[in-house]
Amino acid sequence: MTQLPGAVPPPQPGPPYHAPYGQSPAPYGAPPPYPPVPPPPPVTAGWQPERVDQVTGTGFGLVHLQVAPITSGPAVGSLVAGIAAIVVSFAVFCFGLSGAQEGWGGWVAGAFTLLSLLAGAGAVVAGLIARRQIARPAEPGRVRFTGRGLTVGGLVCGITGAALSVVALSVGLLVQL
Repeated sequence: MTQLPGAVPPPQPGPPYHAPYGQSPAPYGAPPPYPPVPPPPPVTAGWQPERVDQVTGTGFGLVHLQVAPITSGPAVGSLVAGIAAIVVSFAVFCFGLSGAQEGWGGWVAGAFTLLSLLAGAGAVVAGLIARRQIARPAEPGRVRFTGRGLTVGGLVCGITGAALSVVALSVGLLVQL
């Protein structure tokens, strides 16, 4: 079969090849100038079977999966509230001393002391809830919680922040007199 001058040759079988940016395209059917990308490894979601119980009278089974432990939400909340109690206690100290000469320091420091005491109490309550949640025994199919260190840190920060705010209020009131 003869081909007319200026006619386009028939396409070669196979997928079209697009050259990377800046390179001239290779003719159809030519191997690409770079090695092919290997396929990704199979994706595993992290679910591992813990045990399989057979359903009596059938050929089916019930699979119990291992559940990965997660960080306790109340433990994180306890730490955040404890740190907030400490930060507000420093505000109590600053307002109590800076407003002592004008006479408003005790009022403002008292309001911020109340805020710090509420944040400290919230940290202690959330920390105690988190300790119970973390100490609960692991049962099949139930989520295990971690965050014991966060809980202890939240309890310590909450109690320390509340105590510091009471001390700062006392110092502010003594300076104001």
